[in-house]
Amino acid sequence: MTQQESALVNVESREVSKVAALDIGSNSFHLVVARINAGSVQILHRVKQKVRLASGLSDDGTLSDEAIERGLATLQVIAESLKGFEPDSVRVVATHTLRRARNARTFIRKAMDVFPYPIEIITGEEEARLIYSGVAHTSHHEGRRLVIDIGGGSTEFVVGEAFDPAVCASLQMGCVSFTERFFKDGRLTQSAFNRAVTAAQQELEAIQTRLIKLGWEGCIGTSGTIKTLYSLAQRERTNGHDVPVTAKSLRALVKAFVEAGHIDNLTMPEISEDRRNVIAGGLAILLGAFKALKVKGLYYSSAALREGVLYQMEDELHNADIRSRTAASLATRYDIDTEQANMVLGTSRYLFERCAKVWKLKHKDFRSMLSWAATLHEVGLQINSHGVQRHSAYILANVDMPGFTQEQQQLLATLVRFYRKKIKTAEIPEFNQYDVKSVRRLIGLLRLSTLLNIKRQQMFLPEFEVEVTKTSLSLVFPDDWLSQRPILSADLDQEQAYWKAIDMALSVR
Repeated sequence: MTQQESALVNVESREVSKVAALDIGSNSFHLVVARINAGSVQILHRVKQKVRLASGLSDDGTLSDEAIERGLATLQVIAESLKGFEPDSVRVVATHTLRRARNARTFIRKAMDVFPYPIEIITGEEEARLIYSGVAHTSHHEGRRLVIDIGGGSTEFVVGEAFDPAVCASLQMGCVSFTERFFKDGRLTQSAFNRAVTAAQQELEAIQTRLIKLGWEGCIGTSGTIKTLYSLAQRERTNGHDVPVTAKSLRALVKAFVEAGHIDNLTMPEISEDRRNVIAGGLAILLGAFKALKVKGLYYSSAALREGVLYQMEDELHNADIRSRTAASLATRYDIDTEQANMVLGTSRYLFERCAKVWKLKHKDFRSMLSWAATLHEVGLQINSHGVQRHSAYILANVDMPGFTQEQQQLLATLVRFYRKKIKTAEIPEFNQYDVKSVRRLIGLLRLSTLLNIKRQQMFLPEFEVEVTKTSLSLVFPDDWLSQRPILSADLDQEQAYWKAIDMALSVR
């Protein structure tokens, strides 16, 4: 063995996980591949593909066939880069354009034919939280900071300190949408900029008071548009150190753009060819934000949404799942009976383990979403015990739930909505990631878990057996146990009738 070959013999090996995050943005698709080693995320490579989904979104929210085809072609290319990655090691998040698209489900279904990883459409608030996480994990800053991310179709604003965001907001204005709205013909005029800046300020009216009241010591911008504007601001450097973007430098850029007269004449080397077509809208948005929020200066961070996704994956791999913190926060806020929640949780897990294989409940989310539903099904008691299932579902569908994707949150609300009383199958939504048969069966398992613990007493429920076929579930209790509990027996008889709505047979003996 040579000296070089023996050099690493005694070096302790560490567990390394290879992960990838794909951001399906309104302007570009960004792929980041990294490895998680000893608790740190190490970026291996990045891929950026210009797609401009937002330019194919009509006023009525329909994504054009051409935009869909561009997106599918890009996903097919990216799929080649991800060959060999297990599904659990890849997270794909879609943002503003697919949030707005009425036919987003069509895009996702077609994507399944060329792209083997599930696509999650995340809320604007979740997007903002993940952006903040990416910045917080990659740049040090003392005190509160304001983070601004200008995307193709939306702009996110977050105020937070250290790793904790205090306010997360997403507004429907982006560099693609604003450029098409105010500079559609490519002409750059002062009046067009004035209208665009005013429109940005109007969008910010809903959140500016809250953000200003919180305050911040520094401002950080992320993503391609702000990167370009920040690079342009560096022309003012005199001592070799980076200078922040200021309102003065943004006004100077507006003047330079107006003098150029047309988008095609923006020949500054800092503006790439693909950025040239959307930079005017981004400039107007940032200047509007500076005015509305009284921002004094902004620095650039290269980390953004996809890095935030990676760091969340790192958290989950090391059992620090942010969803646990979200659930704990909701349990405290809505004063959940934790003893009862834990009894329902235990029963739901017992039932799931005995049914999962036969019922082909294979999706990685099913066990965890059933567990979260069992834990949080009574949040609505804070509103009223009458119709608690409706109140709980409303809260879980509308409350901010960091760590949960839009579909996960919707599934959670759906399970809780039908944990008691009639099952109205017409009100069960259609999901992109979850098949309707499995969703109905999860509803059945949650219903049984809550019903069997209806007495709210520890040790009330005896050990029982579960017999499962593809279309039925049987509960087998110890001899004479159920006959001594006529009310529960009557409840289970009624439940058998309810189960017909989900095309399943329930029997008890």
